[in-house]
Amino acid sequence: MSCDVGLYGLAVMGQNFALNMASHGFEVCVGNRSPAKVELTVNRAKSEGNLPLVGSSDAGDFVRQLSKPRKIIILVMAGKPVDDTIATLTQYLDAGDVIVDGGNEWFQNTLRRSKTLEAKGIHFIGMGISGGEEGARNGPSLMPGGPKVAYDMLAPIITKCAAQVNDGPCTGYVGPVGSGNYVKMIHNGIEYGDMQLIGEVYDIMRHVLKLSNEEMASIFEEWNKTELDCYLIEITAKILPKKDELTGKGYVLDYVLDKTGMKGTGRWTIQEAAERSVAAPTMAASLDARYISARKDERVKASAILKGPDLEVPVNKAQMIDDLKAALYASKVCSYAQGLGIIKGCSDDMNWNVNLSDCARLWKGGCIIRAALLQKIQDAMSRDVNLPNLIMDPVIAGELNERTSAWRRVIITAVAYGIATPALSGSLNYFDSFRRASLPANMTQAQRDFFGGHTYARTDREGVFHTAWTDAHKSIGDISERAAGEV
Repeated sequence: MSCDVGLYGLAVMGQNFALNMASHGFEVCVGNRSPAKVELTVNRAKSEGNLPLVGSSDAGDFVRQLSKPRKIIILVMAGKPVDDTIATLTQYLDAGDVIVDGGNEWFQNTLRRSKTLEAKGIHFIGMGISGGEEGARNGPSLMPGGPKVAYDMLAPIITKCAAQVNDGPCTGYVGPVGSGNYVKMIHNGIEYGDMQLIGEVYDIMRHVLKLSNEEMASIFEEWNKTELDCYLIEITAKILPKKDELTGKGYVLDYVLDKTGMKGTGRWTIQEAAERSVAAPTMAASLDARYISARKDERVKASAILKGPDLEVPVNKAQMIDDLKAALYASKVCSYAQGLGIIKGCSDDMNWNVNLSDCARLWKGGCIIRAALLQKIQDAMSRDVNLPNLIMDPVIAGELNERTSAWRRVIITAVAYGIATPALSGSLNYFDSFRRASLPANMTQAQRDFFGGHTYARTDREGVFHTAWTDAHKSIGDISERAAGEV
């Protein structure tokens, strides 16, 4: 068999994506360091309908079974394993072949690998894949970035294997090398924010409204039929009522330890937000929440020392449920706005020319953050390709303005009950900061000028200014040089 495509790295994601490609009629060769997983994948292909998939005995055999120019997708752990796999495979590759890294990789590593492979004439694509194990098998969101000529070679395969929505496959050419990994990284950052927002709403439902798991599940199920329709709301409605089979008592969720793990993409997102000078308070709050959750032993000790509010404010249950729905939607919009802002910042810096409307389109199906809201985001970014910020779109702005009173009531109630809402509050603070023509940054800049002679601009005239704020302040010389090095 002369195979159309090869997939190297057969953890569950790799197995499932290989089977996905084979299910769409492509002849697939699979390879892995351990032969047991090759055999397992080949057996799965037989049991799932005699799919056109074959195994390989080693890297050389794997490459020899591929038609030229070869197209190889690797799905191994990020970092050194990717470098090792590329080094192993390139011994057998020729100029014009294509390697696709489908892992969650830091985009700078992708840029480095691309440069090394370019010298050998081998094309390199970094392709974000979202959708988990189920998505990999049945249709994920695919975010490829690399040479356009290499993408064109890969497109016939991935456009069939990606999730399909109303306007086509959830894939497309994102941009030059590095951009695909970057967009996937931001996808994960938005995912962090979404999960934290839902967690905070759940916390208020549970501890303020005293709702049962079954009641909360019913609410989330109903919300999933509205503008909040999304994968994460859908699975929340399924998680809440799941009975615990180990004890035969209560629900699984109530036995899950409140320590959230992470793989690093959320941290990278916030690092990049800082690098691009883009505010991302919702996603940053979600990352901080995971850090605090990890300090379980400290929190248990602190709970015996630190006291919350003594008074409980009366709450109208029906009104608060409606308010939570409005606050969650508005907060999600702000989280997406922050993520798109980071992508735009890097795209501008790197001259990638990433289409933000296309990013929303790629995320509409298959991936973890798929949501009905993304159609509105896609439309907004299409209406004005130069839109400075998603929340400035007239339609989106109108939806946020309609929900601000409910949003504020939720935060006020949470504060009154001592319920931490860093992501919900972060989104509202983002909205309130962005909507104001004047911020207290004048005080901050005046302080910088006072202690460091950093100068300031004025509202009433052009130029750069410095004030001798006290008699102790001396001349700082040429003030035009004082702003040098500002980020």
